[in-house]
Amino acid sequence: MDCNDRGINRRSVLKLGCGGALGLIGGALLWPTKATAASAASPSPSDLTPQQALDRLMAGNQRFTQHHLEHPDQSEARVKELTLAQHPFATVLSCADSRVTAEIIFDQGLGDIFDVRVAGNIATPEVVGSLEYAVELLGTPLLMVLGHERCGAVTAAVENGPLPGEIGTFVQAILPAVARVKGQPGNAVDNAVSANVRYQMEQLMRSQLVRDRQQSGQLQVVGARYDLDTGTVTLVT
Repeated sequence: MDCNDRGINRRSVLKLGCGGALGLIGGALLWPTKATAASAASPSPSDLTPQQALDRLMAGNQRFTQHHLEHPDQSEARVKELTLAQHPFATVLSCADSRVTAEIIFDQGLGDIFDVRVAGNIATPEVVGSLEYAVELLGTPLLMVLGHERCGAVTAAVENGPLPGEIGTFVQAILPAVARVKGQPGNAVDNAVSANVRYQMEQLMRSQLVRDRQQSGQLQVVGARYDLDTGTVTLVT
């Protein structure tokens, strides 16, 4: 595959690592096409409706908060099953914060969640491309944007002060959300966390692929926030 070709070819094998720019997971990772994914033995995410996928996530979070963890899909058999293809039932765009790991807070396992993590859960073009891959080629019926309480990236955007290196780059992607709730009563950072979830959802909805899947009823896009104190995930409307 030519590294200058930035398009997604559904009928060809996709590889990461063009010029090193996309080599975020080892440089030679093989990503399957729809046909390859469909050939594996594990159930397709299309077996779940978007609402069923959301219910499955939220039920896992309830187990997590109640300390009744099942730790599904973490066996040796599951590892071997996933050597051929992946069939995640949900895609989650979350913050890179070490306290907000989707597989843990939703009590899921290997191959269950297509997990895209970046500071401030921002929908940059590169992030949107990853999400498009999951919803279009892997067919995940649920796409969640997950913010969290006391987010450092959102706090930095609220304070909007100088930051070293490239750390401040994500602040620019959050500032529009901060502006929307400026002057509102309550905690400025807390208000901005929810506003940022809504704003990033709007950014990813610029994707024609995401809009088409949603309009066809094959995909549900939701926003949520994670409470660091209780471990609870609540939907953001």
